[in-house]
Amino acid sequence: MDIPVIKNKEYKVEIIDNGFEGEGIAKIDNFTIFIPNAIKGEIVKILIVKVLSSHAFGKIVEIIKASDKRVEPDCASYKRCGGCSLRHVKYDETLKMKQNSVLALVNKYLKNSVNVLDTIGMENPFYYRNKAQFPIGYDKEHNPSIGIFANRTHEIIPFDNCMIQNQEAQKIAKLILDFIKQNNLSIYDETTNKGLFRHLVIKVGIRTNEIMCVLVINGKGFDKEEELVQELVSEFPNIKTIVKNVNTKNTNVIMGLENINIYGDGYIKDILGDYTFKISPLSFYQVNPIQAEKLYNIGVKNAEISKDDIVFDLYCGIGTISLFMAKHAKKVYGVEIVEQAIQDAKENAKLNNIENAEFICGDTEVVLNDIINNKNIIPDVVMVDPPRKGLDNTSVDNLIKIKPKRIVYISCNPASLVRDLSKMEDIYQIGDIQPVDMFPYTSHVECVVVLTMLNM
Repeated sequence: MDIPVIKNKEYKVEIIDNGFEGEGIAKIDNFTIFIPNAIKGEIVKILIVKVLSSHAFGKIVEIIKASDKRVEPDCASYKRCGGCSLRHVKYDETLKMKQNSVLALVNKYLKNSVNVLDTIGMENPFYYRNKAQFPIGYDKEHNPSIGIFANRTHEIIPFDNCMIQNQEAQKIAKLILDFIKQNNLSIYDETTNKGLFRHLVIKVGIRTNEIMCVLVINGKGFDKEEELVQELVSEFPNIKTIVKNVNTKNTNVIMGLENINIYGDGYIKDILGDYTFKISPLSFYQVNPIQAEKLYNIGVKNAEISKDDIVFDLYCGIGTISLFMAKHAKKVYGVEIVEQAIQDAKENAKLNNIENAEFICGDTEVVLNDIINNKNIIPDVVMVDPPRKGLDNTSVDNLIKIKPKRIVYISCNPASLVRDLSKMEDIYQIGDIQPVDMFPYTSHVECVVVLTMLNM
């Protein structure tokens, strides 16, 4: 077909829908155009910035007719920063957009009708992140800078008041940047692999108020370590530990594998539900524990676990949902590939006096195969919370082979969730999909759904 748009030319379009990233969708002669920051129902003048054979991308030049769902963004860095994508939309409307994005995938890829419930939002959707990862580098004038990467680039956008990051974490970041400047400490240059300070990672226990600072450096140490420690703990008494993380590789991966404690024990604690969790620098812990608690409670309740049930928790992290399930089950087996996370999971079980949870370190595909086929342990209920790529084919095949009564699927990516559900919908009844807004004002949405064996 002839492409009806030309790069660098302006067009007037109506936004007919919003896509999975929250972008507006328009059509010219049935040719699709994606437009960031546009809202369904709006009429806008756009400039075409990229043209491909099947679709194009545009940017708003003028809003001719604004949606009544549009609001003025409450962040000065919003247009350049990649942290949020929906601050121009009323919060309640973002919840509907997320529900609709999941529903569109369900209707497109599943044979059977599946209900998608209203997205569960936050009562206070601000400053909710308990983990901050701030890159340290130079601005365009080569001044030391700390902030957030601009969308799709490695340009650092300094922040004044980030509306999703913990406020205390932002103050700590500014103090560390001032310390680096005052003491003329070197900053990492990714083009030469030289310089010291690369990233600052801050973790906050939302309910304990304990704070961990992780200084990611290209080496083993730096001048005036003790002075920085004293300044930090004096200014922020909730800091319980400060860690140097050694990352000398030329990589986009933020943290290396070696941690050196320079203050405290190298971990903090937080409370989720009825349980206390130990959090270390490399272990995964839900970034928004307030919403995670809602998500887990829904999953555990709908799993209908009994005292006779053996439960597998795949991709278990530090054992958060494993412990939620353990009090209902006969035995829980947690599987996770990150060794530090498994160590934390074992300690978390001890910390909470849970004796019926066992944690195994390894690739889920390999471990699941071993438990089922070599150890002949067959679960009644399986909980999965995979990364964005979803379940691998071997794991899906093993689940279909052993046919647990119920599978609870927690997903951070609706596309891979629906793909995996499509492989199992002939064997399992797929229950209501419950979206949960774990990351307000971004396009991301978590979902939980329970699959029940047909003909039980």
